[in-house]
Formats: sequence, C-alpha cells, structure tokens
Amino acid sequence: MKHPNSDVAAGQPTGPSRVSPLAPTPVNVALAKTVEERAAAKKADPITTQSFDQTTPLARELAENTRRRMAIQAESLPLPSEPRIFTVANQKGGVGKTTTTVNLAAALARSGARVLVIDLDPQGNASTALGVEHRSDTVSVYDVIINDEPMSQVVQKSPEFDNLYCVPATIHLAGAEIELVSLVAREQRLRSALDAFLGQSDDDFHYVFIDCPPSLGLLTINAFVAAREVLIPIQCEYYALEGLSQLLTNIKLIERHLNPRLSVSTILLTMYDSRTNLANQVADDVRQHFPKEVLNTLIPRSVRISEAPSYGQTVISYDPTSPGSLSYLEAASEIARRGAPA
Repeated sequence: MKHPNSDVAAGQPTGPSRVSPLAPTPVNVALAKTVEERAAAKKADPITTQSFDQTTPLARELAENTRRRMAIQAESLPLPSEPRIFTVANQKGGVGKTTTTVNLAAALARSGARVLVIDLDPQGNASTALGVEHRSDTVSVYDVIINDEPMSQVVQKSPEFDNLYCVPATIHLAGAEIELVSLVAREQRLRSALDAFLGQSDDDFHYVFIDCPPSLGLLTINAFVAAREVLIPIQCEYYALEGLSQLLTNIKLIERHLNPRLSVSTILLTMYDSRTNLANQVADDVRQHFPKEVLNTLIPRSVRISEAPSYGQTVISYDPTSPGSLSYLEAASEIARRGAPA
C-alpha cells in the first residue's frame, strides 16, 4: 500500500505549484524594467534631462524651475536707446520696495545693461544689499541733494556686477526733509544732479532705479520729479491696497505740476503665497484695475530673498537658481521687453 507521505519523501509538492522568484512572470518583468529605468535616470544630467518624474509636488517644482532657468539662460534682453529712470515707490512700508529695487537692478545688470541705483531711503538698505560703503562719514546722496556735490563724486561700483552702480544713503539723509524746506528749487534738486551726471558720464546708463522711503515727503517728491516711470510694488495682502489710491492721486499731482513726463508704467505683485485665497484675490483685483501695468510675473515669499541682504548680496547672486531669483529675472525680462511707455 502506498504511504500517504510518499510524494513528500520523493520531493514532489502536494499543494499548488510554487514558482521560483526569478521566474519571468509579468510582475517580475515590470519590476526589472522599473529598476533599469531608475538606474538610467540617475546617470542622466538633471539639468539637461527632458523627462522628469512629476508624480510628486517637489518633482513638479524642480521640473518647472529647471524649465524657467533654461528659458532665462536662452534669452537676450533688448537695451533701451535712452536711460529709463524708475522711481520705486509706495508709502506703505514692508511691501518690498528696496528688495524689488536691488534685485531688478541686479537682474538687468546680469543681462548686460548698465544700471544705477540711487538709495533715497535714510535706512540705507539698498546700499547694504548692493555691498557698498554707507557709514555716516561716507559722501552720499545727502551731499548731492543738500550740498550740491556732483553725483560723479558719490557713485560707487557694486561688487555684485561690474556694470551695477549705487549712490549710497547715510543716516544724514534723515534730516534732509527739514533742510530741503528752505532750499531753492527743493523739488528739482535730485533731477538736476541726475541729469548732469547722465549727460557727463563717459558710459551710457540704460536703467536708473530710485529707492524711496515709505512716505510721501520731499525726498519722495524729488524722486518723482527726477523719474520718467513709476514702479509700484504691491504686497498681496488687503492693507497694501488701501493706500494705493492716495499714492496714485499724488502721482497725478506731480505729473500735472512738476513732471509732465511721469507715468505709472509698472506694478509688481510681491510676497505672493499661492496657498492662500487672499493672495489670489488681491492679485485678481489689482490685475482687474490695472491690466496694462501689472507684470505677469509674481514675486513669491522666499527665505532666500530675505537671507540675501544679510550677506551684502542680492538674491540674483546669492542663490541664482532659487524660485525668488528666477521670478526677479523674469520680471526684469518683462520690463526690458515692454520698453518705455508711449
């Protein structure tokens, strides 16, 4: 009689047939293919690879930033035929005036333009970000406005780029508002000095950016009279919209009585957080009211943008591949391509 376990003793399985793990089943074939694909992807250059795994938010962001960076590297920005003079103004503080001034200036200088930044804020933050000397004993824009010092004796080259220059501000500028009251042609003093400097300069400047204090005093009026275009940074929060109508009213008054060539050419939305409904709502409202002036580029909230000034740099040189740097480079490209207003 055959023993019940004779098949087991003979090495023959009694249950369902077992398949070796190495057998070419559909699952194993797919797994091997995935492993091979990942190994090949690791060998590829992440900068030039055209295929990205976009299954996660981080991978999608990396792919988008790489696309933006390659597009920026491939373009060549046009240079204006005459200097474009911008006043960067908003009487509300903390909206990104200085940050916008220095980073747009650096972005345009990086593209080959010759750029001058005039720091008209007594805090001197633009001078700090551009890495120029602005201690209290430094000859500064105060001496230009109050003491009729030639601007050519005050301009300093920024270590950021060879074609980026700055007229620094010192703490003495804090008292200039009072001293200007008794001076002749008090609203015209910056324009006279700037026009003389640009006319006598051996090398032509393509862009001038004037960084204003968060007020509408005589320093800001001097900036409006000296400029041809106004650039208004607007923080993507509700309070940023409240003072905008007053600012536009004052610009109209300057245009009517002191500078007929002045116009609001550019509005830049800053500190944008796409995760909040409020930021999207503010952006939509501003675009609805100013469809021609608002740039398509949005400046996001970014740690890198905030860190850069502590190293005496702009974000353009501090971290050129960060989202904040890419956004300012794109904004500079828009400004360059738009050209001066008609």
